[in-house]
Amino acid sequence: MKIKVCGLKDPNNIKAIEALGPDFIGLIFYPRSPRYIDGLPSSVTKAISPAIVKTGVFVNDSFESINSLISEYELDAVQLHGVENPEFCAGLKKRVKVIKAFNIDEEFDFDDLDVYLPHVDYFLFDTRSNKPGGSGLTFDWSVLKNYTHNAPFFLSGGLSLDNLEAALKISHPQFYAVDLNSKFEISPGIKDAGKLKEAFNLIRRTV
Repeated sequence: MKIKVCGLKDPNNIKAIEALGPDFIGLIFYPRSPRYIDGLPSSVTKAISPAIVKTGVFVNDSFESINSLISEYELDAVQLHGVENPEFCAGLKKRVKVIKAFNIDEEFDFDDLDVYLPHVDYFLFDTRSNKPGGSGLTFDWSVLKNYTHNAPFFLSGGLSLDNLEAALKISHPQFYAVDLNSKFEISPGIKDAGKLKEAFNLIRRTV
């Protein structure tokens, strides 16, 4: 089970979380998010261990802008939360890993993902809401049984120390990673290293 910590924006906090050894670190490039990396020097991300996948999170940004930010921040992956089509994903996949996010509820049709399969590396399943990029709420994980494709997926949406153990019991061959964000924060974009260490220990002990 891989671990992604998303929504980091403070240099010292990034160093503290890096020391825990996550597999992915998420940096949000969406100006309307309270976790927007506004003003973060690219030297901070360039100094992150190459063992960690530096992931830029975007919502309906332009292809040119994303490509420029990939270069500036030396991103290894992009996570797309908007209405990006398969061709858009395919263009980015030539440079970096692509995680395409979808908001899930009981009515979601997983067959809609078919056209994306050749053009993404992973899917990310978050809770449907009117807040692009995350709501901090969970969805009914039982619907994941309807996902029958081969692309690995990240589980996002309201994961916390209270429900993480239950999430890790989800039995699905493509369950690849957990995405930890708002429930592990002191304030938006500032993670609680102590809570995350507890979560990391639980994940590594359980899986």
